[in-house]
Amino acid sequence: MLPYQTLEAAALALGRNLTLTEELWYNYSARKSDFLLYCHNIFLLFLAFSLAPLPYAFIELSQSEVMAKFKVQPKIRRSFSDMFKCYKHVMKTFIVVVGPLQFVSFPTVKWVGVHTSLPLPSLWEISSQLIVYFLIEDYTNYWLHRLLHCKWGYEKIHYMHHQYSAPIGFAAPYAHWAEILILGIPTFLGPLTIPCHITTLCLWTTLRNVEAIHTHSGYEFPWSPTKFIPFYVGAEYHDYHHYVGGQSQSNFASVFTYCDFIYGTNRGYRHHKQALNKVFPSPFSRLQAKLL
Repeated sequence: MLPYQTLEAAALALGRNLTLTEELWYNYSARKSDFLLYCHNIFLLFLAFSLAPLPYAFIELSQSEVMAKFKVQPKIRRSFSDMFKCYKHVMKTFIVVVGPLQFVSFPTVKWVGVHTSLPLPSLWEISSQLIVYFLIEDYTNYWLHRLLHCKWGYEKIHYMHHQYSAPIGFAAPYAHWAEILILGIPTFLGPLTIPCHITTLCLWTTLRNVEAIHTHSGYEFPWSPTKFIPFYVGAEYHDYHHYVGGQSQSNFASVFTYCDFIYGTNRGYRHHKQALNKVFPSPFSRLQAKLL
């Protein structure tokens, strides 16, 4: 809850007039508790899990030959019932694990300094924090993901996520409850290390999950804006990790590929790509092979 009774009091405290976005934020949040504002994150995650996979689902169900050439594993098709079964499991886990985790984490998030007050962060502040959060999440997730691929971790926990050897968008959060807790640590580590405004936190968790849905989509589009992001993982890169399955010791990265490069865990993928290029030297022949 903001400590100002009126817009004028807020402007006086800041020593300047409020921007339009700050006025909108004041009018929306002034009488809401910090806990209620933090709980908006739960609703945004629900929207991300429910809506972000839909474009890929529509493409998959349309069985369009035009779009099939962009599917990483075109020979594997998912039905509506397959997708809905996956979504039901994700929502069950969301209700049992993700939602309660958001509730119980509020005291810690507030204690480290995540705030709801004015002024709102600048675009530069938001952008720089998001970049740092992505880097922290990517590096930490890499090592925890590798840990989950040890014999015990895979057989007891991570096997569930790998039930989709050809992943779909809805399967991004499809995982054992313990994996959700373990891989939730990298997502929260950035904001816990570098506290931010609640709006930045909500934006961060939403973007991170939308990004995960994209890399699990099973479709690699050449016009995707992510092509302009250096070292970005992408759907094809992560799809190989699922394709190999439990024996995979390659492509552990969640967002950027540099950890796989530095620690040599992209060798299997590189050899796979080299073998494909030898058998199908031209892009057209590789496309034909995919569609056969």
